[in-house]
Amino acid sequence: MPELPEVEALREFLGAHLVGKEIARVLPAAISVLKTYDPPLSAVEGAEVTGVARHGKFLDIQAGGLHLLIHLARAGWLHWKDVLPSGTPRPGKGPLALRVALTEGDGFDLTEAGTQKRLAVHLVRDPADVPGVARLGPDPLAADFDLAAFAALLEGERRQIKGALRDQGLIAGIGNAYSDEILHAAKMSPFKPTQNLTEEETAALYEAMRSTLAEAVARSHGLAAGRLKAEKKSGLRVHGRTGEPCPVCGDTIREVSFADSSLQYCPTCQTGGKPLADRRLSRLLK
Repeated sequence: MPELPEVEALREFLGAHLVGKEIARVLPAAISVLKTYDPPLSAVEGAEVTGVARHGKFLDIQAGGLHLLIHLARAGWLHWKDVLPSGTPRPGKGPLALRVALTEGDGFDLTEAGTQKRLAVHLVRDPADVPGVARLGPDPLAADFDLAAFAALLEGERRQIKGALRDQGLIAGIGNAYSDEILHAAKMSPFKPTQNLTEEETAALYEAMRSTLAEAVARSHGLAAGRLKAEKKSGLRVHGRTGEPCPVCGDTIREVSFADSSLQYCPTCQTGGKPLADRRLSRLLK
């Protein structure tokens, strides 16, 4: 799933390629992709793109006083094309979900792999009209999101820190991959309860979060959309690397599997050398 660093890189890429250009058509190719109907997609046809913003994992293309909001979900991606195929895409054929065509002949396709169709596109007058945007917590890289603000968010939370980091209503933009990376950098178990964090641990977690995300954004800076997935994978230290040596200590990276996801961690760096039980209600093995 694209997370904050990849979506920020896409925002930067689209800002350079879309702003100042005119939208010719927005063509859905999958029934499931469009989540709104008023205003209709035709409302942005002929409108000039005036900006591209990001809200957590949402892209926000601004044109004609409206906002075309895109959430790529787990298996969605954006493919820029200097020359789009001619004709109207056929609904239900292949992974294509939606096409945005510009009057100059370029534009982009949104695709989604797999059978679970969660990629979502909204055309709204205000980003807050989208429930997923309205509930977002603060952006972890915002200039005013300091340690005190982070500590205040965690105050009163009573759950495992992995789940807290992934909660978009608490902090916007962090998903499964970067929560693993942040916790590895902070040398912290994914199942450590938030209420047990000391002031020193909270500060370490905050610094790990900011540095991990900032470094990932920097690595993605200036990359074309088509190269972002490979850059993300190459930059991950533990997530998706089960069985490989930890780049910090050399211990074998372990995994805990759930019904629809998994996490990766280093026992030496994060859990005092003890492996986590690989079951849904995991706890440290005694």
